[in-house]
Amino acid sequence: MMSSASVKYWVSRLGLYKEKIGIFGIGILANWLIVHTGDYILYPFVIWKMGIVRGGLIMTAVSFLLCYLTFLFYDWSKKDWLGIETIKGIKDYRGENKIGKFTSWVLKKGDPIALFFLSIKFDPFIVTAYMRQGSHKYNGLSKRDWKIFIGSLLLGNAYWTLACYLGITLFEWGWKVIAG
Repeated sequence: MMSSASVKYWVSRLGLYKEKIGIFGIGILANWLIVHTGDYILYPFVIWKMGIVRGGLIMTAVSFLLCYLTFLFYDWSKKDWLGIETIKGIKDYRGENKIGKFTSWVLKKGDPIALFFLSIKFDPFIVTAYMRQGSHKYNGLSKRDWKIFIGSLLLGNAYWTLACYLGITLFEWGWKVIAG
């Protein structure tokens, strides 16, 4: 039978996990809505209306503003609402578990490769927050972080501008073929 101190401990831990799960759930949903609205509605529309160069530049500026404002909020709130800091904690693992040590070693090895591939998949905020040194620090952007942020901004937006332009071009071509 558990002592009352043990029960109180586990009840307090459950409350902590419920709060983290709630914050994580809201963060993931909000980020998903913002990213998908921007990537699949706003971005193609602006590229279609403004063209590949002007539209790409406009959306890169919009991406910069949104991601930077997200960073300011993220650091101000000091909440890991996307689980990024928790995942980064694995990078700093120093325990005896062999899988933990191996995972930590892999995560420490490939920043340039990680920057490239993460920038294609995620926005500059997520890439920079993940690649920022340390976990759970919420301490703004260092010179290194700014380089990662700008590099990710340029890589990701060049990729997405080209993808949207190609998608629009293929759609227009298909429409002409079908509609005559």
